[in-house]
Amino acid sequence: MHPDEDRATQGTGRNADDANDLPRRKDAGRRGFMLILSSPSGAGKTTLTRMLLQTKELDLTLSISVTTRPRRSSEVDGIHYTFITRKQFEALRDGGELLEWAEVHGNCYGTPREPVEKVLAQGRDVLFDIDYQGTQQVKQKTAEDVVTIFILPPSMKELRARLERRAEDPPEVIAKRLENARNEILRWTQYDYVLVNRDLQTTFSDLFAILTAERRRAVRLKAGIGAFVEELLRES
Repeated sequence: MHPDEDRATQGTGRNADDANDLPRRKDAGRRGFMLILSSPSGAGKTTLTRMLLQTKELDLTLSISVTTRPRRSSEVDGIHYTFITRKQFEALRDGGELLEWAEVHGNCYGTPREPVEKVLAQGRDVLFDIDYQGTQQVKQKTAEDVVTIFILPPSMKELRARLERRAEDPPEVIAKRLENARNEILRWTQYDYVLVNRDLQTTFSDLFAILTAERRRAVRLKAGIGAFVEELLRES
Protein backbone atom coordinates (compact mmCIF):
# COMPACT_ATOMS: atom_id res chain seq x y z
CA MET A 1 0.00 0.00 0.00
CA HIS A 2 2.85 2.34 0.82
CA PRO A 3 5.77 1.06 -1.30
CA ASP A 4 9.04 2.41 0.07
CA GLU A 5 10.53 2.85 -3.40
CA ASP A 6 7.84 5.43 -4.14
CA ARG A 7 8.62 7.65 -1.17
CA ALA A 8 11.27 9.59 -3.09
CA THR A 9 8.57 12.20 -3.62
CA GLN A 10 8.50 12.96 0.08
CA GLY A 11 10.14 16.23 1.04
CA THR A 12 9.65 17.88 -2.35
CA GLY A 13 6.80 20.12 -1.26
CA ARG A 14 4.56 21.09 1.64
CA ASN A 15 3.15 18.24 3.68
CA ALA A 16 -0.14 17.95 5.50
CA ASP A 17 1.49 18.19 8.92
CA ASP A 18 2.35 21.82 8.10
CA ALA A 19 -1.34 22.75 7.90
CA ASN A 20 -1.22 25.17 10.83
CA ASP A 21 1.55 27.17 9.13
CA LEU A 22 -0.25 27.60 5.80
CA PRO A 23 -2.13 30.77 4.85
CA ARG A 24 -5.59 30.33 3.40
CA ARG A 25 -5.86 30.26 -0.37
CA LYS A 26 -7.33 33.22 -2.21
CA ASP A 27 -10.04 30.85 -3.46
CA ALA A 28 -10.68 29.45 0.03
CA GLY A 29 -14.41 29.75 -0.68
CA ARG A 30 -14.03 26.21 -1.97
CA ARG A 31 -13.15 23.13 0.02
CA GLY A 32 -10.00 21.34 -1.05
CA PHE A 33 -10.00 17.79 -2.38
CA MET A 34 -7.80 14.72 -2.15
CA LEU A 35 -5.98 13.86 -5.37
CA ILE A 36 -4.99 10.20 -5.43
CA LEU A 37 -2.44 8.95 -7.95
CA SER A 38 -2.03 5.21 -8.40
CA SER A 39 -0.06 3.15 -10.90
CA PRO A 40 1.95 -0.03 -11.29
CA SER A 41 5.57 0.26 -10.18
CA GLY A 42 7.57 1.73 -13.07
CA ALA A 43 4.71 3.57 -14.78
CA GLY A 44 6.11 6.99 -13.85
CA LYS A 45 3.94 7.94 -10.88
CA THR A 46 6.85 8.93 -8.64
CA THR A 47 8.29 11.32 -11.22
CA LEU A 48 4.87 12.80 -12.00
CA THR A 49 4.16 13.28 -8.29
CA ARG A 50 7.43 15.14 -7.91
CA MET A 51 6.61 17.34 -10.92
CA LEU A 52 3.20 18.21 -9.46
CA LEU A 53 4.66 19.10 -6.07
CA GLN A 54 7.35 21.27 -7.63
CA THR A 55 4.83 23.29 -9.67
CA LYS A 56 4.26 26.25 -7.35
CA GLU A 57 1.10 27.49 -9.03
CA LEU A 58 -0.61 24.17 -8.22
CA ASP A 59 0.19 24.68 -4.53
CA LEU A 60 -0.36 21.02 -3.66
CA THR A 61 0.21 19.58 -0.20
CA LEU A 62 1.63 16.07 0.16
CA SER A 63 0.00 13.60 2.52
CA ILE A 64 2.59 12.09 4.87
CA SER A 65 2.01 8.56 6.11
CA VAL A 66 2.64 7.29 9.62
CA THR A 67 4.51 4.01 9.98
CA THR A 68 5.74 1.63 12.65
CA ARG A 69 8.71 0.70 10.47
CA PRO A 70 12.12 1.67 11.90
CA ARG A 71 13.51 4.88 10.42
CA ARG A 72 16.35 4.44 7.94
CA SER A 73 19.48 6.57 8.19
CA SER A 74 18.55 8.57 5.06
CA GLU A 75 15.04 9.37 6.28
CA VAL A 76 13.78 12.43 8.16
CA ASP A 77 10.90 12.04 10.60
CA GLY A 78 7.91 14.07 9.40
CA ILE A 79 9.29 14.38 5.87
CA HIS A 80 9.53 10.85 4.50
CA TYR A 81 7.19 9.36 7.10
CA THR A 82 6.07 10.11 10.63
CA PHE A 83 7.56 7.28 12.67
CA ILE A 84 5.45 6.03 15.57
CA THR A 85 5.18 2.98 17.82
CA ARG A 86 2.77 0.14 17.14
CA LYS A 87 0.82 1.15 20.26
CA GLN A 88 0.43 4.68 18.90
CA PHE A 89 -0.58 3.31 15.51
CA GLU A 90 -3.19 1.01 16.99
CA ALA A 91 -4.64 3.91 18.99
CA LEU A 92 -5.01 5.95 15.78
CA ARG A 93 -6.52 3.03 13.90
CA ASP A 94 -8.94 2.00 16.64
CA GLY A 95 -9.99 5.61 17.18
CA GLY A 96 -10.93 6.05 13.52
CA GLU A 97 -8.13 8.58 13.04
CA LEU A 98 -6.71 6.98 9.88
CA LEU A 99 -8.16 7.54 6.41
CA GLU A 100 -6.54 4.30 5.28
CA TRP A 101 -4.04 1.80 6.63
CA ALA A 102 -2.35 -1.51 5.90
CA GLU A 103 0.18 -3.90 7.39
CA VAL A 104 3.03 -4.78 5.03
CA HIS A 105 5.79 -7.25 5.97
CA GLY A 106 4.99 -6.81 9.66
CA ASN A 107 5.05 -3.01 9.56
CA CYS A 108 1.98 -0.77 9.71
CA TYR A 109 1.39 2.22 7.42
CA GLY A 110 -1.48 4.69 7.40
CA THR A 111 -2.72 8.18 6.56
CA PRO A 112 -3.77 10.35 9.54
CA ARG A 113 -7.14 12.03 9.05
CA GLU A 114 -6.66 15.25 11.08
CA PRO A 115 -3.78 16.90 9.12
CA VAL A 116 -5.57 16.20 5.83
CA GLU A 117 -8.87 17.63 7.10
CA LYS A 118 -7.13 20.84 8.21
CA VAL A 119 -5.61 21.37 4.76
CA LEU A 120 -8.90 20.65 2.96
CA ALA A 121 -10.73 23.14 5.18
CA GLN A 122 -8.24 25.81 4.07
CA GLY A 123 -9.22 25.31 0.43
CA ARG A 124 -6.04 23.41 -0.38
CA ASP A 125 -5.67 20.13 -2.22
CA VAL A 126 -3.81 17.13 -0.82
CA LEU A 127 -1.84 14.73 -3.01
CA PHE A 128 -1.84 11.03 -2.10
CA ASP A 129 0.55 8.38 -3.40
CA ILE A 130 -1.34 5.18 -2.49
CA ASP A 131 -2.54 2.00 -4.16
CA TYR A 132 -5.98 0.60 -5.00
CA GLN A 133 -6.72 -0.79 -1.54
CA GLY A 134 -5.81 2.52 0.10
CA THR A 135 -7.86 4.42 -2.46
CA GLN A 136 -10.94 2.33 -1.72
CA GLN A 137 -10.60 2.91 2.01
CA VAL A 138 -10.36 6.67 1.54
CA LYS A 139 -13.35 6.73 -0.84
CA GLN A 140 -15.47 4.76 1.64
CA LYS A 141 -14.84 7.42 4.28
CA THR A 142 -15.14 10.60 2.22
CA ALA A 143 -15.97 9.94 -1.45
CA GLU A 144 -17.06 13.46 -2.45
CA ASP A 145 -13.66 14.93 -1.52
CA VAL A 146 -11.68 12.43 -3.61
CA VAL A 147 -10.40 12.57 -7.21
CA THR A 148 -8.63 9.41 -8.38
CA ILE A 149 -6.24 9.02 -11.31
CA PHE A 150 -4.63 5.82 -12.57
CA ILE A 151 -1.40 5.99 -14.58
CA LEU A 152 -0.91 3.26 -17.19
CA PRO A 153 2.37 2.36 -18.92
CA PRO A 154 2.38 2.51 -22.75
CA SER A 155 2.96 -1.26 -22.91
CA MET A 156 4.02 -4.16 -20.68
CA LYS A 157 7.22 -4.39 -22.72
CA GLU A 158 8.04 -0.77 -21.88
CA LEU A 159 7.12 -1.32 -18.23
CA ARG A 160 9.54 -4.23 -18.03
CA ALA A 161 12.24 -2.14 -19.71
CA ARG A 162 11.75 0.69 -17.20
CA LEU A 163 12.00 -1.70 -14.26
CA GLU A 164 15.14 -3.25 -15.71
CA ARG A 165 16.71 0.18 -16.34
CA ARG A 166 16.39 0.95 -12.64
CA ALA A 167 18.98 -1.79 -11.99
CA GLU A 168 17.63 -2.03 -8.45
CA ASP A 169 15.97 -5.44 -8.40
CA PRO A 170 16.94 -9.01 -9.36
CA PRO A 171 14.96 -10.73 -12.16
CA GLU A 172 12.64 -12.57 -9.76
CA VAL A 173 11.62 -9.30 -8.08
CA ILE A 174 10.97 -7.68 -11.47
CA ALA A 175 8.82 -10.67 -12.44
CA LYS A 176 6.82 -10.23 -9.22
CA ARG A 177 6.37 -6.51 -9.90
CA LEU A 178 5.06 -7.28 -13.39
CA GLU A 179 2.62 -9.82 -11.97
CA ASN A 180 1.41 -7.24 -9.45
CA ALA A 181 1.17 -4.67 -12.24
CA ARG A 182 -1.25 -6.86 -14.20
CA ASN A 183 -3.50 -7.19 -11.15
CA GLU A 184 -3.43 -3.42 -10.56
CA ILE A 185 -4.15 -2.62 -14.22
CA LEU A 186 -7.27 -4.81 -14.13
CA ARG A 187 -8.80 -2.26 -11.71
CA TRP A 188 -8.38 0.77 -13.97
CA THR A 189 -12.16 1.20 -14.35
CA GLN A 190 -12.44 1.98 -10.63
CA TYR A 191 -10.69 5.35 -11.11
CA ASP A 192 -12.13 8.71 -12.15
CA TYR A 193 -9.41 9.36 -14.74
CA VAL A 194 -6.96 7.12 -16.59
CA LEU A 195 -3.83 8.39 -18.33
CA VAL A 196 -1.39 6.45 -20.50
CA ASN A 197 2.10 7.70 -19.72
CA ARG A 198 3.78 7.59 -23.13
CA ASP A 199 5.50 10.92 -22.57
CA LEU A 200 6.09 12.53 -19.17
CA GLN A 201 5.46 16.12 -20.24
CA THR A 202 2.22 15.24 -22.04
CA THR A 203 0.99 13.23 -19.06
CA PHE A 204 1.91 16.06 -16.71
CA SER A 205 -0.05 18.50 -18.89
CA ASP A 206 -3.05 16.18 -18.67
CA LEU A 207 -2.73 16.03 -14.88
CA PHE A 208 -2.52 19.83 -14.75
CA ALA A 209 -5.70 20.10 -16.84
CA ILE A 210 -7.56 17.63 -14.60
CA LEU A 211 -6.57 19.57 -11.48
CA THR A 212 -7.65 22.86 -13.01
CA ALA A 213 -11.04 21.48 -14.06
CA GLU A 214 -11.70 19.78 -10.72
CA ARG A 215 -11.00 23.03 -8.88
CA ARG A 216 -13.74 24.77 -10.89
CA ARG A 217 -16.46 22.18 -10.30
CA ALA A 218 -19.60 23.82 -8.96
CA VAL A 219 -19.87 21.40 -6.05
CA ARG A 220 -16.51 22.67 -4.74
CA LEU A 221 -17.35 26.35 -5.19
CA LYS A 222 -20.71 26.57 -3.44
CA ALA A 223 -19.56 28.87 -0.63
CA GLY A 224 -17.45 31.36 -2.59
CA ILE A 225 -19.38 31.47 -5.87
CA GLY A 226 -22.74 31.28 -4.10
CA ALA A 227 -22.10 34.58 -2.35
CA PHE A 228 -20.91 36.13 -5.63
CA VAL A 229 -24.03 34.96 -7.49
CA GLU A 230 -26.30 36.45 -4.82
CA GLU A 231 -24.49 39.78 -5.14
CA LEU A 232 -24.64 39.56 -8.94
CA LEU A 233 -28.39 39.01 -8.93
CA ARG A 234 -28.97 41.94 -6.60
CA GLU A 235 -27.51 44.21 -9.29
CA SER A 236 -30.31 43.38 -11.76
